[in-house]
Amino acid sequence: MGLANQSTGVGVLRDVSDVNLDLRDELVIALAGNPNVGKSTVFNSLTGLRQHTGNWPGKTVTNAQGRYVHKDRSFILVDIPGTYSLMSSSVEEEIARDFICFDKPDATVMVVDATCLERNLNLVIQTLEITKNVVVCVNLMDEATRKKIRINLDELSKHLGVPVIGTNARSNKGLKDLMEYVYQVTSKQIETNPIKITYNGIIEETVQLVEPYVHQLVKGRINSRWVSLKLIDGEITIIDSINRYLGFDMLDDEKLAYQLAAAREYLKENGIGPEQIRDIIISDIIHLAEEISKDVLTVQNTEYNHIDRRIDRILTSSTFGIPIMLGLLGVVFWLTIAGANYPSEMLAAILFWGEERLTEIFMWLGMPAWLHGVLVLGIYRTLAWVVSVMLPPMAIFFPLFTLLEELGYLPRIAFNLDSFFKKACAHGKQALTMCMGFGCNAAGVIGCRIIDSPRERLIATITNNFVPCNGRFPTLIVISTIFIGGTFGGTFQTVFAALTLVGLVLLGIFMTLLVSRILSKTILKGLPSSFALELPPYRKPQVGRIIVRSIFDRTLFVLGRAAAVAAPAGLVIWLMSNITIGGMSLLNHGADFLQPFAGLLGLDGYIIMAFILGLPANEIVVPIIIMSYMSSGSLLELDSLEALRELLACHGWTWLTAVCVMLFSLMHFPCGTTLWTIRKETQSWKWTLVSFLVPTIAGIIVCFAVAQLARLMGLV
Repeated sequence: MGLANQSTGVGVLRDVSDVNLDLRDELVIALAGNPNVGKSTVFNSLTGLRQHTGNWPGKTVTNAQGRYVHKDRSFILVDIPGTYSLMSSSVEEEIARDFICFDKPDATVMVVDATCLERNLNLVIQTLEITKNVVVCVNLMDEATRKKIRINLDELSKHLGVPVIGTNARSNKGLKDLMEYVYQVTSKQIETNPIKITYNGIIEETVQLVEPYVHQLVKGRINSRWVSLKLIDGEITIIDSINRYLGFDMLDDEKLAYQLAAAREYLKENGIGPEQIRDIIISDIIHLAEEISKDVLTVQNTEYNHIDRRIDRILTSSTFGIPIMLGLLGVVFWLTIAGANYPSEMLAAILFWGEERLTEIFMWLGMPAWLHGVLVLGIYRTLAWVVSVMLPPMAIFFPLFTLLEELGYLPRIAFNLDSFFKKACAHGKQALTMCMGFGCNAAGVIGCRIIDSPRERLIATITNNFVPCNGRFPTLIVISTIFIGGTFGGTFQTVFAALTLVGLVLLGIFMTLLVSRILSKTILKGLPSSFALELPPYRKPQVGRIIVRSIFDRTLFVLGRAAAVAAPAGLVIWLMSNITIGGMSLLNHGADFLQPFAGLLGLDGYIIMAFILGLPANEIVVPIIIMSYMSSGSLLELDSLEALRELLACHGWTWLTAVCVMLFSLMHFPCGTTLWTIRKETQSWKWTLVSFLVPTIAGIIVCFAVAQLARLMGLV
């Protein structure tokens, strides 16, 4: 697996015009490291806005590339997947190993966590076996200082035989020095001398039986000692990657096959079987990392992480973990509901004032009424509604969600839910992808890439829509505020509306688990795979970075995508409500046709039509309902929630209608953006259709059961 210019970022960055440099001076630098060491923060701080994202060729794992200029050189930084090892037990490890080893970056920056140096050194040592052009970036030095951990960086550099620099990427400290070392290594001003690992005596003797001939075969193109170890180990994915890189199958060589057989026989004679070789290699690497750490680390406070452990005893306990999680979720929802109303009204006023000015311009120019209807009452008004309804709650929800992420709480949520997903025969990482779905289901589907098993990745993809995304929250917020919170009124209106949302989220999680188990026992049979979940240390969040990241990387990105699909939706809605057949609009014809079916679900035909027409963007479901009831021919804005309540009540809405609308909003087909994302991720129209049908069928069944039960009991 190789990376072309386009995929490494060189092709993309050819058009950057801020620096005029010859492409021969652009050097590719790999950024590698364990998860949660701040690798992406290093990357973002160095590259800023000069970034490009994509997928690795043939893989659904995201890569990111960016440009950094130092002195007379332009560097292409490639943020490779975070991994704990290069022994390819996952897709991420395979990608990281193959890029470092076979794509020959000009240098590799190994980012390690200063508070967990010993564990991080395992990956550094494995990398030094492959390449000598390495610079070690000891990040999070501020946290190490806070925890009274001191690292002798000069001594660490002597041990490893490569440059070592301490950094605090979140405040940009040490990053210029880091790139100066990278510059010197790539320009050969520093000659590195990586540490040589001495394995168990029997392993070393076995390597000597094979390496001389391997050295002849590879002809200096790759580290022959490392290749010999992997051939003896016999891990098939690594050997396949080596063969692809060399362009021939090494195992077809009769002399090498004979030597490998002799080597394995020698190991067997000394009591080392095939299953023990890797354990010995890993143990020796761990032992070396321990020895180096003892020499360079000084820990003045051996209980430096006791506060984190005490907090975890509460946040991850079987007694308090789930209630605290639900409580935090309720607070986030309450802040979102309470804080979004006023800015949403202001934004709507501004945008609809703009509509009035556009109307005046159209009238002044003498434009035909149909053109004004299509462009202003159709497309512009739909966009205005989507922006005014979506932007304020997203601008509150995403920073709060990012805050929990920065604090290190999201992995604790995954830990708390892991046992539930295991019982559902699903992957524990699905808890993380489910959390991503609260912001945007399309983002949650993309997040399913972190799940290695194709079967479990499909389960997570199909069920991600059971958690309400940001696009569905406006509908849920409005209806819960009117029909649930409105029952209590006053100060408690937003509180009970928030509690209703928490209940809906719990139902969504329950449906996720239930459907995941059904899928794993039927069309996607299999056993859940295990995974290692690291609980990172709690960190002091940087408010400025949180705001920038949540606004630009999430809020505006999701808003732009929603606007892109809402514009054509506005056109379709206007056409359906203004084209008449037999004195009735197409919208009314559709509603009449769907009325018998909708009645069984506790809904009406206009509500079902609103969900169908809202396929491009869930945010426009309520506006379509309003437009349909008022027969206006275009989307309308009402003056207040009370006005909306009266409109809905006049058209037969009861508490049962409101509950069924919320349930169907929670469980119905994904939006157009999410469906398109599913198609791209799965490369299958079949699984896209399944992802469409599964939540829709679940929503129909649940709404039917609730409606019929309420009617049977005489509650309506």
